[in-house]
Amino acid sequence: MPNKFNKEIDYSILKALYINCTLKPSPELSHTEGLMKKSMYIMEEQGIKVEYLRLVDFDIAPGVYPDMKEYGFEKDDWPGISDKVFASNILVVGTPIWLGDKSSVCTHLIERLYSESGKLNRQGQYMFYGKTGGCIITGNEDGAKHCAMNILYSLQHLGYTLPPQADAGWLGEIGPGPSYLDKDSGAEQNDFTNRNTTFMTWNLIHIAHLLDQSGGIPAYGNQRSLWDSGKRFGYPNPEHR
Repeated sequence: MPNKFNKEIDYSILKALYINCTLKPSPELSHTEGLMKKSMYIMEEQGIKVEYLRLVDFDIAPGVYPDMKEYGFEKDDWPGISDKVFASNILVVGTPIWLGDKSSVCTHLIERLYSESGKLNRQGQYMFYGKTGGCIITGNEDGAKHCAMNILYSLQHLGYTLPPQADAGWLGEIGPGPSYLDKDSGAEQNDFTNRNTTFMTWNLIHIAHLLDQSGGIPAYGNQRSLWDSGKRFGYPNPEHR
């Protein structure tokens, strides 16, 4: 399916997963979802397959293993969500700001993503190699850049590729005041937020498409499986000093 802005590029081969780390279960109003939908709309218009979920709607056990049912928990919905993560080219993490930081649900998400970090792909690289990540932040207090730094560092540490300007956000007046979807917030007319959300979305699309077309990150020099078997990819041999 050709996209609307460059008919020579088919973005419909891409899949994007948006995970909202709001504290509010569905169907409660989520201001973070309101901004995430702007980004989702741009992707869907290009034919990208977009899926959205709220992590708090699922029973996600705490822990740093792929399936915590194997470690004493009766229920853990994470394995089904991790399947969606691995099936997606793009992951966008959304969170509100609480006490200047990302939500506890977002911390939980990062922990469970980390639980998958030891898995390897067919080339012997970490499984998140070749995937693209970004984040969306909303709130009524300072901390958007702090949250973005934390989330984006975590994603790249796991193996995600980050495009330029991989975050977007909206902050209302500091302190009690209207939130993103409130009628008197003026958020939907905020040019700074609209621009950054648009740029972030397109940068995610471009990098995800480039990675898909090139077969991901080149494997030489970063294959854990070969390192474990003794290959050193040019690292100086201490015996040859």
